[in-house]
Amino acid sequence: MEETTGSFSIKYWAEDDKPREKLILKGKTALSDAELIAILIGSGSRNESAVELSKRILKSVDNNLNALGKLSIKQLMTFKGIGEAKAVTIAAAAELGRRRREEDTVDLKKVTSSKAVYEIMQPLIGELPHEEFWVLYLNNSNKVIYKSQLSKGGITGTIVDVRLAFKLALEHNATGMILVHNHPSGALQASEPDRQITKQMQQAGQSLSINILDHVIVTEKAYLSFADEGML
Repeated sequence: MEETTGSFSIKYWAEDDKPREKLILKGKTALSDAELIAILIGSGSRNESAVELSKRILKSVDNNLNALGKLSIKQLMTFKGIGEAKAVTIAAAAELGRRRREEDTVDLKKVTSSKAVYEIMQPLIGELPHEEFWVLYLNNSNKVIYKSQLSKGGITGTIVDVRLAFKLALEHNATGMILVHNHPSGALQASEPDRQITKQMQQAGQSLSINILDHVIVTEKAYLSFADEGML
């Protein structure tokens, strides 16, 4: 008699419980998050199917895929049944999802609002544990012709090179700039250094006829626009 107490490989499941077959027959949207993760990890442990293991992992992050994507390899490996190979597979899939979201923003070439800036930059810096300062360079039609990370700092701040910012503006023939940085803390308040660097950029831009159109502070789920708040 065939032993059934070993690994719960997908090939031994009942037909209705096979995520791979379900995806083929019904399409990817028919699968739950747990079923999609189960396909990634392939099999569970002696006492737990891949779907059950996936549900347990999701439950630990309140069924939030964004939170799942932030788990490190070591954190994923703390779950019984998840070894290094499976942890790497989950992390790689999460990174692909993040990059796909980033590429989706390419269509947002023309900036018409602070929300458009947020949608462009949130995938890049919204979930980082450290602060980064970026500049979007725009032409006369408010289309983004270039974007650049000016600096990368710690949890509480970063240093910005004003000269470098305008050097890039001149190289790309930009007529407008939008300053963007993230707050890892999630706080949507402009600090005094945030206000100072904005003023410095505005003063430098006046002599070059390059307008600072906005300064947007980005967090994981929201943003603050200096222009919207009348702070420019």
